[in-house]
Amino acid sequence: MVIKKLKKMGLKLTPQRLAILNLLEGNTKHPSAEEIYKQLKPQYPSLSLATVYNTLEMLARAGELQEIRIKADKRHFDPNPNPHSHFLCRICESVHDLDAGLLEIQAPININGYLVEGFTLYFHGVCPGCLEKDRGGNR
Repeated sequence: MVIKKLKKMGLKLTPQRLAILNLLEGNTKHPSAEEIYKQLKPQYPSLSLATVYNTLEMLARAGELQEIRIKADKRHFDPNPNPHSHFLCRICESVHDLDAGLLEIQAPININGYLVEGFTLYFHGVCPGCLEKDRGGNR
């Protein structure tokens, strides 16, 4: 469990950090630090954006979540730390998990003398919701 790992790392479990963990649990929307901050700030007035960033970065270093850099100007976070691909919609800018079924690479793996310890695969295009809106002429 993540809480045990955090305690082992010597990190104090504050209500704000626990709220961040709870918000991420099972979250498939790939929120940014700013989105997490905006969502939790009303319930936790003492929460700072720095606390959110520090907590997310620490969780990523611990291997508990993925930092997604699919957009140049914003980092998103995925509570699923296992290697998988992501999709960015160019219209609504939402980020989705994409099971492309293309990769069965298990890291670490040696490829032509390179020790590959991890990998990231990003896809870009139009999501099903935006395609449907376009078909309906609502764009």
